[in-house]
Amino acid sequence: MHAIRFPSRRRLLAAAGAALCLAVPAFAQTQAYPTKPVKLVVPYPPGGPTDIVARLVAQKLSDAMGQQFIVDNRPGAGGNPGAELVARSPADGYTLVVATTAHAINPSLFKNLGYSLSKDFAPVSQLTSGPLVIVANPQLPAKNVAELIALAKARPGELNFASSGNGQSTHLSAELFAAMAGVKMNHIPYKGSAPALTDTMGGQTQLMFDTMLSAMPHVKAGKLKALAVTSATRSPVAPDLPTVAESGLPGYEAIAWNGLLAPAGTPPEVLARLSAELKKVLAAPDVKDKFEAQGFAASWNSPEDFGRFMSAEVDKWAKVVKVSGAKVD
Repeated sequence: MHAIRFPSRRRLLAAAGAALCLAVPAFAQTQAYPTKPVKLVVPYPPGGPTDIVARLVAQKLSDAMGQQFIVDNRPGAGGNPGAELVARSPADGYTLVVATTAHAINPSLFKNLGYSLSKDFAPVSQLTSGPLVIVANPQLPAKNVAELIALAKARPGELNFASSGNGQSTHLSAELFAAMAGVKMNHIPYKGSAPALTDTMGGQTQLMFDTMLSAMPHVKAGKLKALAVTSATRSPVAPDLPTVAESGLPGYEAIAWNGLLAPAGTPPEVLARLSAELKKVLAAPDVKDKFEAQGFAASWNSPEDFGRFMSAEVDKWAKVVKVSGAKVD
């Protein structure tokens, strides 16, 4: 008769440990996130409005979550290469992208995107929203929207407007303006707002539709003049500055926004952690003040609500692209 051998104490402890690891729910395993630096891809050059927003958010998330959130600028082609890079990255929460209005425009503007906004990304939260502002070189004769329209009609095809790139909100908002006003202006695309503003200040281009965050400091310095904001109502940052709609083009409205996306398939628990931390970051008085001082509102929403918001934006801008006839190379 063979003796029955019982497992050693060491083996019992090892087996118990393994069983415990298997029993730990996924939520508990992601509580440690992030355990290493997180890359925050900004698909635009340094110094522009999206970069400014991203760097402030990255700093605050780094402080709150105990790991560095590192901004990685990947400019070019309407923000598409940066977005595609993140779409193809591991779905682990360590590579994220700051999306903009342009990414809602691109599906109707580009024939062959290397990613699908609806299929390749998991929404985390919106970050900001706000109007654009029409700024012009101080030498431009027009002092307001009505005079700009009259000037453009008197000099068809002679006015050059800058943008931060083909298909950006700074491009399409101007195309919508031209279509609604019945004028012809020449589009000069740049790789980001900073160089576009520089050339507008230098006179190489006459005007630009840009975010208040990047344009207003130049207005305050006297290097540009502001004609109007593109929102339906006036901005509390510049209450004396009229809207486009009230100063010569009724019914006109265009809004810019930034938001955070992760690759599709990112664990829900990671998205929830990011969303919860962003909610606190965007509610912080210093963050709200820094955004609002330049015309942006800090705008948090849940992943589900942000997904619905982006879907509505895609539909809205598809109509603008069709009406304006805007195209990219």
